[in-house]
Amino acid sequence: MDESARAVGSTWLRRALVVEDHALMRSLVSDAFRARGFEVASAESAVEALALADSFDPDLLVTDIDLRQRPNGVELATILRARAPHVAVLFLSNLSREAASSHAHSTVAGASFVNKAAVESVDELVDAAEAVLADRPVSRDLTASDAQARLLRLTAAQLETTRLLAAGLSNAEIARRRGVSVRAVEKSVERVFAALGLGGERSTPRVAAATLYTTTFGDPSSGL
Repeated sequence: MDESARAVGSTWLRRALVVEDHALMRSLVSDAFRARGFEVASAESAVEALALADSFDPDLLVTDIDLRQRPNGVELATILRARAPHVAVLFLSNLSREAASSHAHSTVAGASFVNKAAVESVDELVDAAEAVLADRPVSRDLTASDAQARLLRLTAAQLETTRLLAAGLSNAEIARRRGVSVRAVEKSVERVFAALGLGGERSTPRVAAATLYTTTFGDPSSGL
């Protein structure tokens, strides 16, 4: 999806990463989230999901607990949360409510779950996901300027990209430092500019983003 298409009016489309080893279930769940206005990426394994995560930058992980191979869904969520603490997590499982709750909540704080056998439609999964997202509100600094408030609403991955931009690194240097492709960095930079409202008529959004970061957090070069 083109980055300009993600913004609808003043609403920034949410991203859901759906991980399910059963192809039909994966397709049904993905389609249900798209129908409710989410941008969706899907994977059949944790390995595939982790490869997608850096470039896709999800707000929500929807994953089966049993993926028939390691890492399983709980391990995937734990790894992804370590990389991006803001991500909300919804587990899908055939386990009983009590067993799933014990298994998931023991390792992934704030996660929720849905028993596949108990839901009557995939729309119920989306309703559960909406509840999980509502339980993880974005923190805001009400005394900050509008531009700074936008900066503070960036995801952890986007904020790190902005820090490296402010430190003067090129896209190629950022890619090497983060171990991702230059194209993935370009997409991340585009998302940052769109989230900060630095597109359109501005001729130097990179400079504007760097200045905003430095003004808010100080010189980023000391952390390199």
